[in-house]
Amino acid sequence: MSVGIVVVSHSEKIADGAVELAAQMAPDVVILPAGGTDDGRIGTSLEKVLAALEQALEQAGGDGAVVITDLGSAVMTAESALEFMGDPPNAVLADAPLVEGLVAAAVAAQGGADVQAVKSAAEAVHGPAGRPAPSPADAVPQGPAAGAAPSYTGDFELVNQAGMHARPAAKIAGGLASLDAEVTVNGVDGASMTALMMLAAGKGSVLHVEAWGVDAERAVNYVGGLVKSGFGEP
Repeated sequence: MSVGIVVVSHSEKIADGAVELAAQMAPDVVILPAGGTDDGRIGTSLEKVLAALEQALEQAGGDGAVVITDLGSAVMTAESALEFMGDPPNAVLADAPLVEGLVAAAVAAQGGADVQAVKSAAEAVHGPAGRPAPSPADAVPQGPAAGAAPSYTGDFELVNQAGMHARPAAKIAGGLASLDAEVTVNGVDGASMTALMMLAAGKGSVLHVEAWGVDAERAVNYVGGLVKSGFGEP
């Protein structure tokens, strides 16, 4: 079992297409669309969202579900559905861009992350500006913004033919989002799928990974393992 994901969009076609895309990267994850109105128009449907949520939770076998939406009223519809269900603790709404957030969430769920980690993976694609501010207890300067030296580093050469495209970027971002570490890859946020893709790093390029925090070594080793395995691609 793994965490299920529900995609709420104003457009049935957009919801279906986003699910189809994410399913290519997470074949074992239940990803369900809830797009458009009941009569096929542009809009949202509380009934559709409720049905998808109930199915996702049932098929997830207790692992929970994450909801990802597109625009304003879709968020309101998703919130209403969760409230109608009694705000179950294992069903959460992610504040994330639809496509990038969905792909990152799906990859995290495929890797066995719990519901909160899947939600965090989706929201991490916002980049540093989308991350919550640290609490006063965490105010010790660390990370690149503070100019602190990284706790752990690594250099890894891309061996897969296609280099850093959507699937590898999603795998890196999704996995790093669940770790207690701040990570940069060639100077960009390692938990941002979009930033990683914009590196346009081809086969033979070297990824320089720097990490700060409790899971710094684990984070660098995670990226290194993915790169050395070619992300499971030729």
